[in-house]
Amino acid sequence: MFSHVFLAMHIPDGFLNLPVALVGWAITIVMVGLALQQTRDRLGERQIPLMGILAAFVFAAQMINFPVAGGTSGHLIGGTLIAILLGPWAAVLVMTSVVAVQALMFQDGGLLALGFNIVNMGILAPFVGYALYTWVRRALGNSQRSDVIGAAAGAWLSVEAAAAAASLQLAVSGTSPLDVAFPAMVGVHALIGIGEALITASALVFIQQSRPDLINGTARAMAKGSSWIAVGLLIALAIAFASPLASSHPDGLERVAEDKAFLDQAKDAPFSILADYAVPGINNEAATTIFAGVIGVLVVSGVGYGVARVIDHRTRAAQGADS
Repeated sequence: MFSHVFLAMHIPDGFLNLPVALVGWAITIVMVGLALQQTRDRLGERQIPLMGILAAFVFAAQMINFPVAGGTSGHLIGGTLIAILLGPWAAVLVMTSVVAVQALMFQDGGLLALGFNIVNMGILAPFVGYALYTWVRRALGNSQRSDVIGAAAGAWLSVEAAAAAASLQLAVSGTSPLDVAFPAMVGVHALIGIGEALITASALVFIQQSRPDLINGTARAMAKGSSWIAVGLLIALAIAFASPLASSHPDGLERVAEDKAFLDQAKDAPFSILADYAVPGINNEAATTIFAGVIGVLVVSGVGYGVARVIDHRTRAAQGADS
């Protein structure tokens, strides 16, 4: 029923009832619309390809489940890292692109549940993580050290916030009582959040050393040259090639659903494109996962870049109309 790379907090159809799912879609539509407005006039020319590269990186990184205690696995959400580099509104657009492609191409998460999957991972996580990151930086003073500490703290809290929200959605849907779902989800994701914090902090240290001009929304002023675009895409592709090494343990949501006896409520997608990250005609499990990952990286990077180009085009059109 679930993919072997079933992703943490990607809620499948069947876990949320129809009214709750529709609320998720309504929130997503409103917030994505606001994100499109908020990012107008704020994207520099070099932030446009960066949105595509970050979308590709997050997609690839989410294929790598890492083991945590108790035979459970987790993976990067990535919302905090993107918000630090692009700002939270742009992060909403990048994360929406990633989560939507995962659902539509790879059947990770349900179609009805897609609204709240975007809310949890693509809206709540970036804003919560970025809010704590900025608070820590103010409290400790702006420095590379405070950047890393704030990023780690924000990343951990973003996972907990998304897990808490998912537990509330399950409870309102009647899938699992809140006093059961909440402690289970928050408890297991507290451990997964440690992995999120370590990966986010490590990525930020790497960027501090290699491209400090990308941090804190300063990508507008990036130095000329496009070699970083190729390097970023190659990193994302390299991560996709490592995807067969991902932990086979169930992720946080799947573990909770199994332990709390509501796993059988999950429904399969009504269609299959590259479900289970398997490419038709390739029978080797590692090879088909890698190939599917590479396809996903290229598609997601194109979607992220395309969204940024649309924003840029609308901005230029509005400026032309005002002149």
